[in-house]
This record gives sequence, C-alpha cells and structure tokens, in this order.
Amino acid sequence: MTNYLLRRTFQMLIVLLLSAAVTYALLMLAPGGPLQGLRQLQQSDLTRLSAEDFARIRARFELDIYLPFRFTRWLVGWPRGPLSFFGQTYLTDFQVGCNIPVEESYQLPNGSFGTRFVGCGDYVLMSELVGRRVSRGVLFGDFGDSWGILRDRPVSLVLWSRLPYTLQLIGLSTFIALLIGVPLGVFSAIRQYSIFDYIVTTLAFMGSAMPTFFFGIVLILVFGILFKRAGWVYLPPGDAQAVRDYVIPLLGQVSKGSLKDIVLHMIMPTSVLVFVSVAGWSRFVRASMLEVLRQDYVRTARAKGLLEQVVVAKHALRNALIPFVTVAVFTIPGLFGGAIITETVFNWPGMGRLFFDALGRNDYPVSMAILLITAVLTVVATLLGDVLYTLVDPRIKLS
Repeated sequence: MTNYLLRRTFQMLIVLLLSAAVTYALLMLAPGGPLQGLRQLQQSDLTRLSAEDFARIRARFELDIYLPFRFTRWLVGWPRGPLSFFGQTYLTDFQVGCNIPVEESYQLPNGSFGTRFVGCGDYVLMSELVGRRVSRGVLFGDFGDSWGILRDRPVSLVLWSRLPYTLQLIGLSTFIALLIGVPLGVFSAIRQYSIFDYIVTTLAFMGSAMPTFFFGIVLILVFGILFKRAGWVYLPPGDAQAVRDYVIPLLGQVSKGSLKDIVLHMIMPTSVLVFVSVAGWSRFVRASMLEVLRQDYVRTARAKGLLEQVVVAKHALRNALIPFVTVAVFTIPGLFGGAIITETVFNWPGMGRLFFDALGRNDYPVSMAILLITAVLTVVATLLGDVLYTLVDPRIKLS
C-alpha cells in the first residue's frame, strides 16, 4: 500500500503540473484580457493611446513577462524581479510600439522606478518596481490579485467569500441525492419490470435528458412567477437571500437573511441538482444491483434459506456499491467547483457562478485558481476511490 501511494502521489504531481501549465497557457493566450478594451478604443479612433499607456497596463497585469516565466512566477513565485540575459534586461514578449530590450532602469523624479526602452526614448513604469504586490506563488497559497471581480484584492479572499454558498448548496443536494438515489436504484433492481421500476426509470430518463438550465427556468416560471401572480405560495426566483423583507401568502412576512429566507431561496436550486443527481445515480445503482443479483453466491444465499432482506443487504448491496464508489468520490471536486449552470440560472453566489463571471470579465487569476483547485481535488478523489475499493472489497489489493 505504501509503495502504491508513493507512486500515485508522484503521478498526481506530474498530472497537476502538466494540467496547470496547459490551462494557464490557454487562458493567457485566449482572446480578450485587460488590453482588449483599449485596443478596441484605439481601432475606433475615439482616442489615441500612447505606447506608454499600453506598456503601463501590460506591466500592471504582468503581461510584459515571457509566458514561461509568467507561469513559474504564478506557480512558485519565481523569478521575482526583472529577468537578465547576456547583460540586458528583458521583460516583454510582444511589442507595443517600441523595441523590446531594456537599456537601463533608474529612479524617476516622483520616486518610482522607470525603464528606458531602446529606440523608444520614453520612460515606462516597471511592474516589479512600482510597489505592486508580487504573488508568492500558488504553491505557497498565494493566487495573486483579482483582475475584475474584486480589483486588486487577493484571489483567496474572493474564493473564501463564495465557498460557503457552494458548500451549502452542493453539500445539501448531494446528501439528499444519496439518500434518495441509492434506495431507488436498489428497489428498482429488486422489483425489476414492476410498475415502480417503470416509474423510476421514466423519471430517471427525464432527469438525465433534461438540461439543467431548462429545468431551472421552468421552476422559476412556475413557482417563482406564475404562483406569485396567482396569489399562491411562491418561491424566490434567485439569489441566496433577499435584500429586503417580503411577504409570502400563508407564510407571512419573511425577514431578509433569516433562516426561513435562506431555506426558501435554496429550495429550487437544490431541487434541480437533486433531481439530476438522483436520475443518474439511481440508474447506475440499479444496473450494478441487477448484475450482482445474478451472481452464483446470491443464488446460493437464497438456497440456504436466508431472508430476502438479508440476501439483499448483506450479500448483494455491498458488492453492488463497489462501482458506485467511483461515482460518489467525484462529488468532492463539485463541493468546491460548484454547479456552473444551476448557480448561474438562479444567480446563486457560489463558486460556479464565480467561475462564469471570471471568464466573462477576463479575470484569469480567479479562473486559474478555481481550475487548479478543482484539478487537485479531482486527482485526490481518484486516489481516495482506489483506497476505498480496498475497504469495500477485501479481494482488491493495492501494491
């Protein structure tokens, strides 16, 4: 077991390093970014921006550093200062109207440090010398500063402000889905081709085929709008809590931020996630249970005269849940990553909505932090699933 864990840990580190490098490169090379709006203004001739304006903004967002060094600075906080090669200092990997090599850097009259670019003749502020905070690297828990969600605030602060909402929504929906999905799958397998099995199978197919955004919009239209116009008990259509007190028929006045207010806001997004999860998990458990019930040791247990409940619970269910471990452990990344579509439809301020907003506003540090942490949790969940196999089935040995 120890050798296996060491080998898997080394493999996980390689996978995380490669995935982080590829994801970082794709985000940084994608269209958009902090300079996109300025380029559009420049092309529309509404304003004429100098090369120094572009250079200052590029230095502000560390776009004046070669991509490989930008990645290592983001990952481990190295290098922290200007990069020197063959006696010259280089900071940029694409031009903004002046040459690339730097001749010298010195202190300007206002106290900040400037750099003279060869052939440019003007002074451009260097990103590392204007007093801006430099990230210590994500390996040390520093994800840098946000570009758009909370401008110039640490990314970790942004994540911690949204994480409780995702844990609240995903944790509750996952717990309810497990309590409903596993028993439904077991009973459907035991009563195969019965009316109960047909009903569960039909609902499972509907939940698997129906897009979550469509189901969420239908719930909002019915329980959030139509019921309110009809004067019936309705549910708040979005957000995690209200901004002011409101009144619901039969329930009376609901204070903003109260437990009743939070529960009412959670009902619809939780219902969407539970319905979709139960649909998939019940079908998975049913198929696994049917396969186990056909095994010889189950028929032998029945031939020995054991009660059907004992045969199902002791002999069949435990082995049927072994493949389900793989599906269950991958809910761990979802506890952090959230449900992007559901949170966006219901305007739930969780990690999924944060990731959607970060991509839309070109806030790449926040996007990269979410992707990296989700990747870490994914590989950890994979390793945890392998370890749980040995606990559930003693026949499995890891070496």
